[in-house]
Amino acid sequence: MNEEYQDIFTTTACPTQQQLLDYVEGRLSAEQQHEVELHLADCEMCSEAVEGLSAIEQKEKIPVWLRQMKWEMLRKLRTRKRRKTQVSYYTELAIIVIVVLFIILGAFWTYHFMTHK
Repeated sequence: MNEEYQDIFTTTACPTQQQLLDYVEGRLSAEQQHEVELHLADCEMCSEAVEGLSAIEQKEKIPVWLRQMKWEMLRKLRTRKRRKTQVSYYTELAIIVIVVLFIILGAFWTYHFMTHK
């Protein structure tokens, strides 16, 4: 995957998505659960994530939903990047066309004034 689209949890001290899911589903050991709870006390983002995950009734579908949302987000980001590249391309092309037109116009005026003295 492209470096610029890395998951935010991989570059922080926050628990991974899987650890948060395991915490919500009660699949962590007592020690791991305690570590996550200590982190949740200090991290508002993870605390809100756990709160949201806890409110979902069909917890077994969460990984599928997360994967779908991640790929949809990546698709949208790539589409935006492509649009920006296209806009930049058209802007550069328009500038080049205008410059060429000015050069041709300048050459025409120069030729016209040189021959009609």
